[in-house]
Amino acid sequence: MISQRWRLASIFLILTNLLVFAAAQSSCINNGNYSSLSTYKDNMDTLLSSLPTNVDINGFYNASEGQSPDIVYAAVLCRGDVQLEECRTCIRNATAELVKSCPNYKQAAHWNEICMLRYSNESMFGIMTTFPWQYWWNPKDASSPVQYMADVSRLLDKLRGQAANGGSLRKVAAGNSSSADFRIIFSLVQCTPDLSPENCSSCLIGAAESIPTYCNISIWCRVLWPSCNFRYHQLPLYNETRLRELQELATLPPHLSSSSSPPPPPPPHLSGKKDASRTRIIIAVVVSIVVCITLAVCAGILLIKRTKKQNKEELESTHGINFAESLQYDFSEIKAATDGFSDTNKLGQGGFGVVYKGKLSNGCDIAVKRLSIDSGQGDIEFKNEVLLVAKLQHRNLVRLLGFSIEGRERLLVYEFVENASLDRYIFDPIERMNLDSGKRYKIIGGIARGLLYLHEESRLKIIHRDLKANNILLDGDMNPKISDFGMARLFAADETQAHTNRIVGTYGYMSPEYARYGHFSVKSDVFSFGVLVLEIVSGQKNISDQNWEDMDDLLNKGWKSWRQGVAENLIDPVLRTSSSAIHDMLRCIHIGLLCVQDNPVDRPTMSSVVLMLSSFSASLPPVPLEPRYSTVNRYNSSNAKNDMSVTEFYPR
Repeated sequence: MISQRWRLASIFLILTNLLVFAAAQSSCINNGNYSSLSTYKDNMDTLLSSLPTNVDINGFYNASEGQSPDIVYAAVLCRGDVQLEECRTCIRNATAELVKSCPNYKQAAHWNEICMLRYSNESMFGIMTTFPWQYWWNPKDASSPVQYMADVSRLLDKLRGQAANGGSLRKVAAGNSSSADFRIIFSLVQCTPDLSPENCSSCLIGAAESIPTYCNISIWCRVLWPSCNFRYHQLPLYNETRLRELQELATLPPHLSSSSSPPPPPPPHLSGKKDASRTRIIIAVVVSIVVCITLAVCAGILLIKRTKKQNKEELESTHGINFAESLQYDFSEIKAATDGFSDTNKLGQGGFGVVYKGKLSNGCDIAVKRLSIDSGQGDIEFKNEVLLVAKLQHRNLVRLLGFSIEGRERLLVYEFVENASLDRYIFDPIERMNLDSGKRYKIIGGIARGLLYLHEESRLKIIHRDLKANNILLDGDMNPKISDFGMARLFAADETQAHTNRIVGTYGYMSPEYARYGHFSVKSDVFSFGVLVLEIVSGQKNISDQNWEDMDDLLNKGWKSWRQGVAENLIDPVLRTSSSAIHDMLRCIHIGLLCVQDNPVDRPTMSSVVLMLSSFSASLPPVPLEPRYSTVNRYNSSNAKNDMSVTEFYPR
């Protein structure tokens, strides 16, 4: 059984190297910035350009450039089983990606499948570093989770000691062990070799302790820290032959083991024999290569069929996503459920596709988002929603039931939410008559609790980035459910802010720092929530559909009304029927204005918002500041006009 798995491992690694794994992630650390014409920038460019050529067969290199205060430190580490040229190519690509993703940051790090690169204005050599980090995992849980995680822990403990004692050139170890249900767990652990054995061991222990928080009982996990990393999987994930070769080289003297040069030529008296056998060697090599390629292709086909037949991993990696088979629907089943995606079942349409109502054969009502084939952003949103929403469970979040793939078709299957989206009530002069102050307060509170779950209470930390009225669905009891996570971003536990050059979202809901500079955080969602609160209370859109450039936006009107003592004029007239209703809505206006402050620091967190909404005894902060940066100015800027991607989508 073991030998068979190792044969499959070889095939898996061959196929993996042919199809380059594209997952990569950069972390920009807010610890100072440099200008494009600074000495620091020159030193950084010089240092980064030298990294690929200086890394050796051990896959690690660190260096510095310049003098204080403009000195730059950098380090690279390649996975312990990759070839040298593959390592160098990865570092070149990582350098280009990191400079692009984190412009002007003095500290940053980048990880992908093969290598890690980081640079800093602070010394990092021989220092165990635990921040920033990345976690990648599979959404499929182990079938026997308790036993599986215990076996993972034992394997990591065993390999940790081997890696820590690996010497000053390489600290890497790999191995496998049996687990429940006749499974085999494969794992690779690694530290930067400049660490002491004690620090390497401590780093790997700390990284392993984070598994319950991020990976929990997933069948595979990858934990990436600056000073160490590990991965485990039920499939082979390393080149055992390459690791053995490198371990043998590590036993040679340093001047031999650290060089990538070929061995010296044989003595002259042996050259005659070499020439005599050269032809036979060439023929043997060519025949061997042809046979190996043929066997690899055949075995690869058999492996794919066998894996699919046994229903073990069922990985769909066309777009870099590992899907759990339990979430996948047959395309024909969804097509039949929606009556062939008929117009009579259409619920809404937007920039990323159409949403249909459907009914499965078991009688369950569903909503199906059919991503547009021609949408350049569709694949990104599809990846986000499956990976993120499948792990989220909250009464105020729409529930993802599964997905379907057929050719170029990409479908997302959601629970059906009966009462459509919020915008169809609050902005309709007839429908909003059905929303009294109690229902509106309930909707506002539900949205706040859903955001609090995303920001602080779920196992993931997620920024929605597109919170708006038509992304809030209402169930049969008018409970709100946040939907459409196509633009959501996953944050590390202690990550507070990120940057993007691709501004996505909707006019009227974007925070100033995001619309102008691409900076987003939990406070960006708080701003969008504040806009939404003012819209729910007033029944007015923040920006009018017609001639919005000539209109005073809702935020400024709300603030002016508040300052003039006539904030009740902002309340929807249908709600001004009782003093208690006016009191509740005035409290919501106050909270909404606190949330739309220009400076993110001045906005409350969602935990504070939930407290203010749920407890009338809780005092509110003082009257908020004037929103000096108006919505009109925000979207008239050339930056927003040129780079912004706007969606108007009506999902179910």
